[in-house]
Parts: sequence; structure tokens; C-alpha cells
Amino acid sequence: MKVDILQRAANEARGLAIDAIFDKSSGHMGLPLGCAEIGAVLYGKLLKINPDKPRWLNRDRFILSGGHGSMFLYSWLHLSGFEVSMEDIKAFRSKGSRTPGHPEFGCCPGVECTTGPLGQGIANAVGFAISAKHAAARFNTPEFEIFDQTIYCLAGDGCIQEGISREAAAIAGTLKLDNLVLIYDANGITLDAPVEVTQVDDVAACFRAHGWDAVSIDGHDLQQVEAALRTARLEKNGRPKLIIARTQIAKGVPGFEGTTKGHGEGGAKAWELAHANWGLPAGERYYVSSEVRAYMAELKAERQAAYAEWEQLYEAWRSACPDKAAELDAGVSLASCGLAPEVSGAMIPEFAAGTKTATRSSGAVAENALAAHCPALLSTSADLFSSNKNYLNGAGDFSAENYAGRNFWFGIREHAMAAICNGMAYDGLFRVSAGTFCVFVDYMRAAIRVAALAQLPVTYVLTHDSVAVGEDGPTHQPVETVTGLRVIPNLDVVRPADEEEAAGAWMCAMERADGPTALIFTRQNIPSLTSAAPELSAETRRRGTLRGAYIARHESTAAPELIIIAAGSEVVLALQAARELGDGVRVVSMPSMWRFNKQTPEYQESVLPATCARRLVVEAGKSDLWYRYVGPQGCIIGIDDFGFSAPGDCVLHDLGMNVPNIVAHGQELLRRG
Repeated sequence: MKVDILQRAANEARGLAIDAIFDKSSGHMGLPLGCAEIGAVLYGKLLKINPDKPRWLNRDRFILSGGHGSMFLYSWLHLSGFEVSMEDIKAFRSKGSRTPGHPEFGCCPGVECTTGPLGQGIANAVGFAISAKHAAARFNTPEFEIFDQTIYCLAGDGCIQEGISREAAAIAGTLKLDNLVLIYDANGITLDAPVEVTQVDDVAACFRAHGWDAVSIDGHDLQQVEAALRTARLEKNGRPKLIIARTQIAKGVPGFEGTTKGHGEGGAKAWELAHANWGLPAGERYYVSSEVRAYMAELKAERQAAYAEWEQLYEAWRSACPDKAAELDAGVSLASCGLAPEVSGAMIPEFAAGTKTATRSSGAVAENALAAHCPALLSTSADLFSSNKNYLNGAGDFSAENYAGRNFWFGIREHAMAAICNGMAYDGLFRVSAGTFCVFVDYMRAAIRVAALAQLPVTYVLTHDSVAVGEDGPTHQPVETVTGLRVIPNLDVVRPADEEEAAGAWMCAMERADGPTALIFTRQNIPSLTSAAPELSAETRRRGTLRGAYIARHESTAAPELIIIAAGSEVVLALQAARELGDGVRVVSMPSMWRFNKQTPEYQESVLPATCARRLVVEAGKSDLWYRYVGPQGCIIGIDDFGFSAPGDCVLHDLGMNVPNIVAHGQELLRRG
């Protein structure tokens, strides 16, 4: 009986998918039709979920890495009782609907993460699995196992071919994440051609080499699917599980099944023939039988009962372990709400007067001070803890032997690291940072873009911020990198000028709950701004950083005759040049364009008054975005070409980042009258 009803549910889910795709003449029908039996076993039997509590802490997580097959997910969320109505199904790919073209986090109950860029969902799933292992190690006790969830991910050939999938698989195998199950929809078809045209590798052997178990099944055989998924969930042997499910793309659609044409929406025109092949009533669309409705309703009730049992266990745990409960609550709050600047600022002691240090080092002091008060703060690195300085002292290393550690070593795998951090952020229990050299952030860019889109509060610690890197030469000297980050919507890019601005930068990151923050730090030691402007307090610099820009040197005349705007290590040069230029020169430090642009017009005018058209920008990077602030009568000292290999001071000087050059440009502007 149960096999029969699950097969009916699978075919009716196919019907919902093809009907929605046909109505919109848009969408990808291949995966929803080819993986219906997988969905039936997961959503119709095995998943530990409560559709009425979609963010239940101990739910199983399901990640659709092949996000183009979004109707697979929407159909099963609807059938299993999530708040996804038939009207939502019919509104597929419509403006403002909760069922967009690819799954989007925060848009639809039951969608765990934003997917679409192929392969990233696999890495997201690794992040969820890491978060689950870490939570279990931190909060479970011998008497109370409140975290024991399984992470399931469904991916296709395209996801498997993307390089990020192998990076993520290698990390998962090294960390022995046996709570992770990857289902590979191996239909042998990519968008343009059969997979054999571009792939000859033995996927099972590759994953086994990474420390995984791998099995191959008929993805349309419900009993094989259930047996493989049950085994994968129950077998805790220190190896993640790969289930290779052999399927037919667009199953049941004549002329499209098993072909490259099965990827898109074209075959949806044959919905009537497909309905007949699936045993659905002739001419009836968006059909769900009363038998399937009844079965799913009964299953939902069973799931709610299981949730109620867990809730009793959870409340008993909270009573028995109040310290752990308070720590978990604080982590959830930090992940979802952030910290008020008053709170984070109080956690970071002021730096000693006369400090001369790299902002990567002062940033490390700030991060460790925050971590001492915030146990939910975690740190990751692409093999650069020693250079980025973002290691959490005394917090331990996360490993297969110590899942409670708060430092994560991901090796030289920047793309996977960033997408894994997204998975950890989606899970909503912890706050995480990721560190690498600034110039290598381009390896992470695709995942950073998704973090910004999905409003994930991930922090990126990006050091070696400019051509001051020096002898390593142009391959390691970021010139366009910071500008490239600044153009990503909803990404706050903060390039602090000294130790107190670095503390302010971390305050910026910790207060955000609605998107990521990139902290751009120097490798080279730079003097405190107080070396050139003794009147600047730590509070002024921290608060100014939170507002994106502030006046670092006031002019003593009635109004500024010249405004010098600078960021990062160039601010102190601007202050030194202003002393030579005279009393009418204002210096503005602008660590974050994103934050300054969000200030009130009154504040922006107070910092950059329209009455002063003589403006000069100084930054060791691309000049393009600065034209917004200098206007037609200003000028920019930037670097619009690659650097060269030489000592950092030499490179900076020869590319115009020096006081005499700033003074000369300032004098020219002042002479214009």
C-alpha cells in the first residue's frame, strides 16, 4: 500500500511541476520529473521535519543544489503540508511569488538556502553538516541528545562537474561528516549534450577517494531509493554518503524523456500525454488525489507528534543545562539579530596611544575580544590563519576528533570555504568569518554574491589589501579587487585606516544581520591616525567607521577650501599632506562607501558640503567609484594599472601614494580658485 501511495504522490508531484512550467512557458522540467521518486521517499516518508515549524532546530535539512529544478521542491513542500498553497504553485516564476525560478532563502517556508549557481548547494550542505556536528558537540549531553539531524542534498550532473563540488567533498571527507547524504541525480544529460561528451571520470571512485561511501541505485525504484537513504542515514561510520541515482531526465514526457531537450520547458507542451503516462485524470490539471492528501495529512500528524516529543526533551534539557541553553539562545540571537554597536564596542578595549600596527593585527585583537564574549563566533581560513591573523586563540580547532572547535581549516579551497560559510550562516546557529588574501577573494566571488543576495551575515577577513604587498608582485597586489567587491549589492566593504577603525570595522560586521561584510586589512604596519591628528579619539574613529565616513581633520576656516577623501592606509598620508596644505583643508576618512551612502542627506552634507567643489580622493586602487564623491571639479589619485614587484614602500611611492604627490594635487586644486 505504502509503495503504491508513494508512487501516486510521485506522479502527482510530476503533474504539479509540468503544469506550472507549461502555464508560465518557463522553467526546468527535467529534474522535477526525473527525481519524483526521490522526493516521494524523502518528503513522503523519511525526512524528520515539522511543516508547521519550518525552522525547527533539529529538523533534517534538504538542499536542492540543482536549483533550476525548483518545481521539485515547491511541489513537495506543498504536498507535505508546508505553507505553500496551490495558488503559490500556480504563481510559479511570477513577480512577488514565494515560488520564484530558483529557490530563494527567506522567500518560501521549507527552502533552506538560495540555490542556482551549480555546485554551491553541495558546499552549502557541507556547511549545514558542519553546523550540525558543531551544535551536537557543543550542546548535546549524555542525557539529552537535542541535535541529531541529517543533511540531505540533491544535485545533478552540472553540480558534480563544477569544481566547487570536489573542493567541498574533500573537506567533508576529511572532517568525516557522516551526517551528510548527497544524492546525485545521474541522468547522463547536461544542457547541451550527453554527459559522456564532457565527463569520463568515475564519480563514485572520486568521492571514495575523498573519504566517502558511494552506492549506485535505480532512482525510479522506490524500494531501492528508500533502502539507500535509510542506510545512509543510519550508518555512522565517519564517511559522508553519496547515492548515485540513475534516472531519466523528464521521465514520462514523450520525445523529451532522456534527451537534452528534457532540460527546459519545451516538453511541457506535451503535458496531456505526460499526464496519461503518469496515470493522472485526463484533462485535469494541478491534480492531487484525495488519497495522497489523506496520506500526507496523516504523515504530517505523525511528524508533529515526533516534534512534540523532541520539544519535551528540549525543555528538559533547558532546565537541566541552563548555561548551555543560554549559550544556544545567544548564538541564535547573534546569527539572526547581530550585536548593537554599544555592545560590541564595549567588548573591544581601546588600543594604546601611539600604536603602529597592521590592521590585520589590530583586527585580530578586535575579533578575539569579540569571540571571548560571543561563543557563537566562529572563524575559518583557506590555509592562511597565520597571515590573516583571524585565528581564535584558545577556541580549539574543528576536526573529526573535535567537533567543538571554533577554528576551521579548509585548505586552499576559497570557493568551497565561502559557500560552506554560507551554509553555516543559513543554519542560523552561529556567526562565521572566512579569511584569505584580498586578491584571492575572486575565487570566492560567486558565493559572496549569493551571501549578499540571501542576506547572510558572513564576515570576510581579507588581508594584504593593496600594492603595498610589494615584492610578491602584481599577481598578489589587489588593484581592482576592492572596487570589484564594492559593486556587489548589499555587501558592506570596510577598509579601515588604523587600529581603532579596524575595531569599528568589526563592529560593523557584528551589528549586521541582513548581509555580509568584507573587512579589508593591511599586511604592512601603519601609524595610528593620531600620529597626524592627535585630537581624534577612539570613539570618533569607531563611530565614524560605523557611519561609513567622518571628518578626520577639521578645517579652521569658516568653510573648507579643499576636501581630501581617503580610505585605508592612505588616510594618514592625507592627514600629513593636509598639514602642509594649510588650515582650509578638511580630511575625510571613508572606510565604507556602502555605509556612507545609507546616511541621511543631512549627515552626508555635513561631511561633504556641496559648497566645496575642490575635492581630492586618495586610495591605492581603482579610481572609478570615487568619481561619485569628487564631482567634475575634483581629481583622484588612484591606481588604474597593475603594480610591480618591489618593496612595498617603493611601489606605493612610484604609483603616487605619497605625501608630496598629494600636496601637489591639492595645491593645484586650490590654485584653481
